[in-house]
Amino acid sequence: MSDLSMTVAQEQLVHLSPTPVINLGHLNLDSVTRSGVIDEIAKACRDLGYFQVINHGISQSVMDCAVEAASDFFKLSSEAKEEFASEDLRQPVRYDTSSKDSISMSRAFLKHYAHPLSDWIQYWPEKPTIYREYMGKYAVEVRSVALQLIEAILEGLGLGKEYLNEQFQEGSQLLSVNCYPKAPQDPVTIGLAPHSDYGFLTILLTSCQGLEVVDRSSNSWKTVQQLPHALHVHVGDHMEVLSNGQIKTAMHRAVLNPEESRISIASIQGFELHEKVACAKELVDKQNPAKYKESSFSDFLDHLTANMDNKHRNFLESLRM
Repeated sequence: MSDLSMTVAQEQLVHLSPTPVINLGHLNLDSVTRSGVIDEIAKACRDLGYFQVINHGISQSVMDCAVEAASDFFKLSSEAKEEFASEDLRQPVRYDTSSKDSISMSRAFLKHYAHPLSDWIQYWPEKPTIYREYMGKYAVEVRSVALQLIEAILEGLGLGKEYLNEQFQEGSQLLSVNCYPKAPQDPVTIGLAPHSDYGFLTILLTSCQGLEVVDRSSNSWKTVQQLPHALHVHVGDHMEVLSNGQIKTAMHRAVLNPEESRISIASIQGFELHEKVACAKELVDKQNPAKYKESSFSDFLDHLTANMDNKHRNFLESLRM
């Protein structure tokens, strides 16, 4: 994840109109209805960088089971969780707490790759016993949703839904499974500092309210609504690069919930480790020259490692020409 240099005052928190909610099932209807949904998604990406989806095809039981598996993992003993602790960002599975990465303020997390599932699931925790089954099923289904959304976004950009299809189909999926404690009594309630995600698209499943996004029009924080059966979607750094700046990455943060601890599962869709992402040549001309250098997920990890002690590290900013 990348820190952003954009400054938003901590006290500037507003509750504006609800986040756009898009019925994803309408993408599979007639061409006129599909075109309308494409326009909705394109507008949300351009104007906000985030939206929510309903009728996405993932059952409530699959979502609930994934949250249950995550919650049960974080209830394990410290010794069991520490088996996966590592400062090597390239480990296939990595557990850590808020003490080291300068973005986390109060969270524990487990990050692991998930596509192809058969390549990675062997590295996942064997305890709790439900983890691999429940999280694996969710990982497969949420990736399918991500690919459907990426196709729609590419259509909205005028690139066509088959654009770079092979790279997306063979691309990476990183699951970031997070546990935030109930808000403490002191005034520090930030669980995860403002940042953007490196990939093309992040789909977030969360157990309760706690996500905030930047409202660009007022440069202030907006609480994301918690709708039944909805998934939150936001644009990542590499989608901004691919779109040559037509779509902007979504700046977001997590705050602690005063009522209960919070589980979130972020599925980040990207290219394979060394596959470069560049501005789409179809979106580059004399009036709109390329605004970003090409980069890969591997470059992002190198940048993160080199700037581990820099709280203001910003991967996307390093790509701007």
